[in-house]
Amino acid sequence: MQLPVAITALTDADILVVGTLADPRSDSAYPVTRIDVADHPGARLETALQQAAGLQQFRRSDARTANPTSQGITLRGLGGNASSRVLLLLDDVPQADPFGGWVSWPGYDALNLARITVRRGAGQVTSGAGALGGVVELDSLQYRDLLSGRLAYGSRDSVDAKASVLRKLGAGSISLSGSYARGDGFVPVVKGQRGAVDRAAPYEQAGLALRAVAPVSDNTELQANMRAFTDDRDRGFDFSDSQNKGVDASLRLVNRTMAGWQWSALGYVQIRDFANRFGAIAAGRNSVALTLDQYSVPSTGLGARIEVRPPLGDKVELRLGSDWRRTSGETNENFFFTGLVPGRSRRAGGQSDTIGFFAEGSYTPNDNLTLTLGGHADRWKITNGFRKEVNIGGTVRSDDVFADRSGWEGTGRGSIALFVNDSVKLRGAAYAGWRLPTLNELYRPFRVGADATAANELLTPERVQGVEIGADLETDALSLRATAFANRLKNAIANVGLGIGPGNFPGVGFVAAGGVYRQRQNLDAIASKGVELEFDYRSGPYAFGARYAYVDAEVDASGTAALLDGLRPAQVPRHFASASVAYDADAFRAEFDVRYVGGQFEDDINSRGLDDALTVDAGFSYRLLDKLRLELRGENLFDRRVEAAIGSDGVIERATPRTIWAGIAVEF
Repeated sequence: MQLPVAITALTDADILVVGTLADPRSDSAYPVTRIDVADHPGARLETALQQAAGLQQFRRSDARTANPTSQGITLRGLGGNASSRVLLLLDDVPQADPFGGWVSWPGYDALNLARITVRRGAGQVTSGAGALGGVVELDSLQYRDLLSGRLAYGSRDSVDAKASVLRKLGAGSISLSGSYARGDGFVPVVKGQRGAVDRAAPYEQAGLALRAVAPVSDNTELQANMRAFTDDRDRGFDFSDSQNKGVDASLRLVNRTMAGWQWSALGYVQIRDFANRFGAIAAGRNSVALTLDQYSVPSTGLGARIEVRPPLGDKVELRLGSDWRRTSGETNENFFFTGLVPGRSRRAGGQSDTIGFFAEGSYTPNDNLTLTLGGHADRWKITNGFRKEVNIGGTVRSDDVFADRSGWEGTGRGSIALFVNDSVKLRGAAYAGWRLPTLNELYRPFRVGADATAANELLTPERVQGVEIGADLETDALSLRATAFANRLKNAIANVGLGIGPGNFPGVGFVAAGGVYRQRQNLDAIASKGVELEFDYRSGPYAFGARYAYVDAEVDASGTAALLDGLRPAQVPRHFASASVAYDADAFRAEFDVRYVGGQFEDDINSRGLDDALTVDAGFSYRLLDKLRLELRGENLFDRRVEAAIGSDGVIERATPRTIWAGIAVEF
């Protein structure tokens, strides 16, 4: 079930996150979507983000069935693999997994969020590296008394629950919230292709979040955040389970002096541990053998950020600052199994550091024009890289220590916003950005079915350059946004096919007959151009919305990847569209959402196509008592087949089938 897009920023003083610096003037030149979550505290973050045209995960499956490592997010067709090319921030803290760059979505369902802001396009200077397609900002809810709970029971013995308490304490606040979800799951493989090994894929996920805000002075406050989550999933056959857990903590000081210097300072830590097993399924799907056990992938992210805004008058805004991020981690895995006994073991990992300095200035000579120019210079280092492989109880097969590397990269953006009148705005921008390869891409191999992909310690940073133009029309009831863009992602990291099994291949070991051996490589580029359209209209209790994104993406490749030249990047559809109708009266709420995703290719050589998909969701709620609501909602109501993956053997996996939920919600 989707959420409505807010036409303007939230203005309710009890809901807006006033503990952050004010939205900068440079926002006026961005294609921005604000998603209002205040009325839907129980919705999954993944579902809410579907309201941003063209925002996608690598695969169509959601966090109840997808492998966690496939859940990176991107915009504007800048795919290539499952690492995120959109930067996800929670109260200014980067959220991508420190080792792999994917997003652990169940860890966010416990949060009390005030709003979600999606800013499309690279060159987002103050956000730093990684925002090739844009930035998604999550702002925590505070300064409001709230006691709420939600419990729903659904198809396949599924349970979804959340509870939270938020209290004002003088000039500060404290909140505690938690979430829990479980289900027996569905069989991922489509009917007609299932074998004896196929079964339902259960999941169990939980999260806990604690947030405290305390005033330090009249204009300065201290914000402390901590959250923890666990996420256990199964892919629907033996040896396909994964376990992901993490703990995050951050401290942020914010000074919002309106007539003087404004500043913020942030420090954070992320701790993760991930485990995953892979099984090779025999022809006929009647047996499965354990092939790889990644029994521990620990990682840590550390970071700090500071920003200052000097008082320069009404016409000029200047943002200055610096940021630092360190990621470290390693994969520990056993493979070459005889039954359940491993014959070989592998350890691989390393560390990366990025430190940057940024400046962005906006000039508003009059009420109708805003000019913005900014840059972010980063020094990066990749260090302590290693890969060691041994015969268990015997000899060392390889013991590689990789040379440290470093360099400079930059982010830049110049933009213009012209207000034709109070309702119409024209905007344009040229920008550049970059992304450092993740430790996962550099050092960790992985498998999907019979296919195996090797890491590549020699990967270089991705770099994007692009332009965009757009127009916005906004009135009290109506919002129209249109953007045309063209991007070129140089050194795009993709999974490039290099061989077919059976056989032993470097970095992955044995690949079964028919399986594809791939390696992560830098392509020459991915060229992407397209349009994004969004429409929202509100009238009394009714709300209507529609959004569409068209993406024409093409690979530019040579050398060992020359076969990919002119093809479409894997997992990048050409069309995204959705529409919604909502009715919200005092006692009764109803919403219908229709979503369409065009066909896309599973693989880099465009040989395995995934069909397009049209799904319908709906939700209803009725206020039975003053503080109690009854809820009924459904996902994929017409049980349409949503193809999520197709293996080298032609076996198709599906995403969520029809799921019906019934529940209650209370709020005080």
